[in-house]
Parts: sequence; structure tokens; C-alpha cells
Amino acid sequence: MRYQLYGGGGSPYSQKMRGILHYRRLPFDWIQITPAIRAEIQHDGPPVIPILRLPEDGSLHVDSTPLALLLEERHSERSILPTDPAVAYLSLLIEDMADEWVTKMMFHYRWDLEIDQAYSSRQIISDNTPGLRGEALRKAARAIRDRQVSRMPLVGCTPENKPILEQGFHELLAILDRFVTRDEYLFGTRPSLADFGLFGQLKTLASDHTPMLIMRSTAPSVYDWVRRLEDSSGIEGAWHGLADMREAVNDMLGFCATYYLPFLQANAAALANAEDQVSLSLAGRPYAQPTFRYQAKCYARLKTLLANSQAPGLREVLSATGCLPFLE
Repeated sequence: MRYQLYGGGGSPYSQKMRGILHYRRLPFDWIQITPAIRAEIQHDGPPVIPILRLPEDGSLHVDSTPLALLLEERHSERSILPTDPAVAYLSLLIEDMADEWVTKMMFHYRWDLEIDQAYSSRQIISDNTPGLRGEALRKAARAIRDRQVSRMPLVGCTPENKPILEQGFHELLAILDRFVTRDEYLFGTRPSLADFGLFGQLKTLASDHTPMLIMRSTAPSVYDWVRRLEDSSGIEGAWHGLADMREAVNDMLGFCATYYLPFLQANAAALANAEDQVSLSLAGRPYAQPTFRYQAKCYARLKTLLANSQAPGLREVLSATGCLPFLE
């Protein structure tokens, strides 16, 4: 029996789940979503991708992090959760940052410049509307381009925030560039949920014109690492313990403490005060966007997981990297 994964080539969360299924050697069919297929499967959940169909009952499930954890419940082989509970929490934190913050970099680069707008809109329509060509394709691409560009302020991709997002992208590449080789990952010589969270966003960035050129020219080792992680089914490796964790993990946690966790805290406070805008300073620069309820749920989950954890050494690592004040 096989899983079915419905997704899109330009969707970072689809790429993330496809990478996880490949690594875990779980049999699955990749189905490129189209409007006709979406209507056919009659999924009554939110209209997002990826969608995972379970083999035994045909039920449909969404949201990449719960999907990854669902697979952990169903399969013990080749887990992507480190065995050390402290390291497992750090993996969840970095994965959450990738899903909710690095995605802003992805969205920014995809829709900021004319050359990226033209490429990305055409790619998306070409994938999800088979057989469309010529003027019909150009018209459909223009429609999705206009829609996505209009949504940029909703996710914080504004001219005012551009310096922060681009600075963060270069910093992220520099952190990864310090350790990635053929079989090296954040928490050992096997990929974790955090690696796949980063992979989903970086895979998309590595496909779009401008960020692809940045990656190839400034961090080619990261570009190669992302390319290989698409199918890591042949990787055999081991986890690092907390004591021998890579320095790059500390750097990544410092990145979370500089950009992501202050945003989560400010977003949650703004929502609690019934404000529709969140404004704060990140890395010495002003940042503002509309409040976002889903990210408040992410923040509450991270805080609850930490409150319920007695993992030795975890709070010390979070304190040393500046994360702890935001999570307690």
C-alpha cells in the first residue's frame, strides 16, 4: 500500500514532505495538484498543499509539520526526530523557524523583482494547468502574479522589510556553509526534521532566478546540499548528542533569537491586545506586518513543549543562544 502526496513543484512545504518520504523510504505517489484534481479528491480541509492520503482508509491530511509527526507515529524506521529529547526540541524549533520565517525570504525573492515574478508565475501555471500554452498561459500567469504580488504585505514582504529579509537570507546561507558537505546535517550525519524544514524553503529559493544565483555564487556548497537532500533515501548516518552538537546549531539558534522568536513574541502580544499590526525592531532595523494567528499557535506550541520538557541541558543551550527568554 502506498501513500499519495498531492503537491506542487513550487510549494516549499510540498518539497519538504516529498524529501521526508524519500528519506524514510516510504512508498508514495507524487501527484501534481491541479484544479481538476483538487475538485476530484473533495478535500474538505483548508485549500493548502501538500495533502497526504493515507493508504489504509484514503483519508486526507494537511499541514507539513503535523504530517511529518504523523509519519513518526506510524513508522519507527529512519526517524527524523533525534533520539536525545533536548536535541529533538531544538530540531522542532529550527524547523518551525524555517516554516514560518524563512518562508518570508522565499516569498520575497519570488515576487520582488520583475524577472522572478515572470519566471515564478509561469512555472506555477505550467505545473498546475496541464496543456495551457501561448496567450492563455501568459494571461493565467499574469493573474497569479498580480494576486501573489498583492499578498506580499500580508506576510511582511514590503520594501521597508526587504533589508531584514535579504540580510537574513545571506546570514542563513553563511551558517549552513560552515558545515554542509555530502553527508552532513544539522544534528549529525542523518537529516532531521529541521533539515527538511530548511530544505523545503531553500529548494524553492534554489529554483527561483535571483536567489538561485545568490546561492550558486556565495554558497555553492549549500546549493549542492539542497540539491542532494531532495532524495536522501541512500543516506545512513547517526545523531550527535547535545555534548557534541555542531557550533552551527548554536549559530542557527542565535539566528532564531535575533529574528524569529522576537517576531513571534511581538505577534502574540499584538494579537492579545486585539491589534491588527505588529511592529518591532529586528537586528537593529524596523520590521512591521499584519498580525498572524497561525504563528501565534506556533509560538504557543513551542512554549508548551519547552514547559513540559525536562530534557537535561536543553534550557542551558537555549539560554546561551538567547532563545530562552522568548520561550519561557
